[in-house]
Amino acid sequence: MSNIIEIKDFSSPDLDIFARLTEKQLRNRLEPEMGIFIAESTKVIGLALDAGCEPISLLMERKYIEGKARDIITRCGDIPVYTADSNLLARLTGFRLTRGVLCAMRRPHLPSVEEACAGASRVAVLEGIADSTNVGAIFRSAAALGIDAVLLTPSCCDPLCRRAVRVSMGTIFQVPWARISQWPQPGMESLRKLGFKTVAMSLSYSSVSIDDPQLMAQEKLAIILGTEGDGLAPNTVAHCDYTARIPMSNKVDSLNVAAASAVAFWQLRAR
Repeated sequence: MSNIIEIKDFSSPDLDIFARLTEKQLRNRLEPEMGIFIAESTKVIGLALDAGCEPISLLMERKYIEGKARDIITRCGDIPVYTADSNLLARLTGFRLTRGVLCAMRRPHLPSVEEACAGASRVAVLEGIADSTNVGAIFRSAAALGIDAVLLTPSCCDPLCRRAVRVSMGTIFQVPWARISQWPQPGMESLRKLGFKTVAMSLSYSSVSIDDPQLMAQEKLAIILGTEGDGLAPNTVAHCDYTARIPMSNKVDSLNVAAASAVAFWQLRAR
């Protein structure tokens, strides 16, 4: 049976998850097993539940209880469902709930790089990408365009921050992902031991076109994408087996990393 709670006291500690804790506090680096993330919208929450994520509490507009969120409430079981009208929720959270529903959930156990890459023929490596919108968009492209796993370097944005999860439309729960603890080495060497050739997406003079037959013929390929602005570190490019570029027109030098990822994933997909 659902536990519907009408919000009357904004200062209640039970609402800290939604109102006062920062992303860093939710992540809880000191005790990762106690970490929390926020999923937004019934679709994203549903995908998180499908992936086995454990719900803690829900926050939603009153009208959603017997509406769009009814099935989600049932699936979540006997957890608190905090509710109020949209204006009160906006005051509480500091933003308007455009999709009407938030769910606080336990962070899932992360697989190792080896586990995430098991059976994979195409993986993406995100080096130092700090913008959560870009990370979410890259995951969405990865899920849609046949990338089997996503690997993140230590300085990359957390894919489970609220904005990244929302922009990904829940695909973060559909594509296996893992953290590479040390990069570029020994992380890149670990990829080679798993049978992957590495391709740096970079504007280097020595780069080949993304439709180069050698790239497209590789059985296992790791596509490495760099941070916004500066791109990949020179040391990373130097250690890769290939360097590739997307041909451009009209004197445009590059694409946003999220857009570039979609082009690269499509062109270099396994055939």
